[in-house]
Amino acid sequence: MKRLDSIPTNKIERVSKLVSTGVKIGGNYLKYYGQKIVNPETSKDTLHENNAADIYDSLKELKGSALKVAQMLSMEKNLLPQSYVEKFSLSQFSVPPLSGPLVTKTFRKYFGKEPHELYDDFNPESINAASIGQVHKATKNGKELAVKIQYPGVRESIGTDIAMVKPIAVRMFNLQGTSDEYFDEVEGKLIEETDYSLELSQSETVRQECAKLENIRFPKYYPELSCEKIITMDWMKGKHLSEWCKEDHTQEERNKVGQALYDFYMYQIYGLHKFHADPHPGNFLVDDNANLIAIDFGCMKALPADFYVPYYNMIKPETMENHVRFKELLYQLQVLRNDDSPEEEAYFFNLFHDLLGVFVEPYRYEHFDFGNPAFSNAIAALSEKFANDKVLRKMNGNRGSKHFIYVNRTFFGLYSLLFDIGAQIDIYAFRKYIA
Repeated sequence: MKRLDSIPTNKIERVSKLVSTGVKIGGNYLKYYGQKIVNPETSKDTLHENNAADIYDSLKELKGSALKVAQMLSMEKNLLPQSYVEKFSLSQFSVPPLSGPLVTKTFRKYFGKEPHELYDDFNPESINAASIGQVHKATKNGKELAVKIQYPGVRESIGTDIAMVKPIAVRMFNLQGTSDEYFDEVEGKLIEETDYSLELSQSETVRQECAKLENIRFPKYYPELSCEKIITMDWMKGKHLSEWCKEDHTQEERNKVGQALYDFYMYQIYGLHKFHADPHPGNFLVDDNANLIAIDFGCMKALPADFYVPYYNMIKPETMENHVRFKELLYQLQVLRNDDSPEEEAYFFNLFHDLLGVFVEPYRYEHFDFGNPAFSNAIAALSEKFANDKVLRKMNGNRGSKHFIYVNRTFFGLYSLLFDIGAQIDIYAFRKYIA
């Protein structure tokens, strides 16, 4: 795989890269329409494949928040053509790594030493490379270690990337008025993910607070071998969750892994009121005994009481059936607004009621089969409905508390992982962990 000796970090370099990608995409469309003239039956499959490849090739060189967007989109299986999902999913753990000299330069900058001076052995070839950093294997005092190194310039480019994305998102989602808080929320979380000192602290806190959970393991972290751009932790042996899901496993094993994942999130949300807000398969491994391993805590989301209380009252099945109470909570969560017309109020009430109706379906049962295609198809149908809703495009999409961004992303990401696992879940088993 190609090694990168540098990453575009200033605005001109990053914009130029995206512009050149846009030119390639334009060429793909011209080629498609040319073929369409010759053969009217030509499908868009090849067009999607070419566009996905060109976009991903550009983002993987930019890395940072640009590639993080691709990583997030790879979880949106119901919104993107399959070719995009397949290509963007590579950003979870398989992108071009930094070259050896650039890795050594990073160590010299932050430790004043080269890797071989800090570890007994250090593999200069990365094992995994993702959107913000890459992982190397090392040993020290007989212990196998994973060393995560952040790409240079990632934090400095976040503001530029958000500025490039913002006008596109505003147009796509018709975000009229004060939408800055949404972008500030995303930018703030991306900045937090580039602070490895913060991640180290968050990781150790989660490891201690979730120690009581069954069938989930966490690495130990080493502060003396970590800094704001480098984290050293135990090397955890296992397969990436996405790879494990594709293999043949018994239903019992799938239930064990799925239950551990589900309980991990429910305990954090209901017991700790904060949670790991990046549920993609690159952040989880599965060992030979079907234990789940959580390995990345750069993106954590705390839930303030003024959001937590109305939100988790709203998603109870009994609340869904009480339209008066449901509407009150929609106003508290800023989904409905005092300046809405009667038509706008009715439209967004029905939209969120339909959306949450699918969302809360598992909570109507003691046991729920997330591997049932009917549930996944219901989510897909809802996504398609909203994607093709011409009325929605004309409505002001500037709706809801900023906390919805990561809460909804986490829940639907969790549902997607549980579907891939094919797990049958004891929905309320997590309550035994909450005092």
